[in-house]
Amino acid sequence: MDAERDENELRDRLTPEQYHVTQEAGTERAFTGRYWNEKREGTYRCVVCGEPLFSSRTKYDSGSGWPSFTAPIDLSAVTEDRDVSFGMVRTESRCANCGAHLGHVFPDGPGPTGLRYCINSASLELDDEPDS
Repeated sequence: MDAERDENELRDRLTPEQYHVTQEAGTERAFTGRYWNEKREGTYRCVVCGEPLFSSRTKYDSGSGWPSFTAPIDLSAVTEDRDVSFGMVRTESRCANCGAHLGHVFPDGPGPTGLRYCINSASLELDDEPDS
């Protein structure tokens, strides 16, 4: 019963696209998400639980059409799992706090990490308030 109530609460709170991406490991179309070309500074939080995941300081234009980051705010904020869906082998990124699907991480990013966290805008909420 709790799982059903939690699912209903998420369906009520999230948009259909946010639910599909975060709960069903969906992907938004490239160049359609609200943050792919976002330039404001701030902290990108999980749309499901509000945990801080990425900083605008590590965001860059990868040309992929999705928000891209070189690293999470903290390595423990994002978990990585092997994803073999669609006949590909990729590394899936999830929120470590609630398990929401975020996107994927690829080894083709710029320095210093060499990683590209390719994240769906639908999984994020930008908190553009300055740090206090």
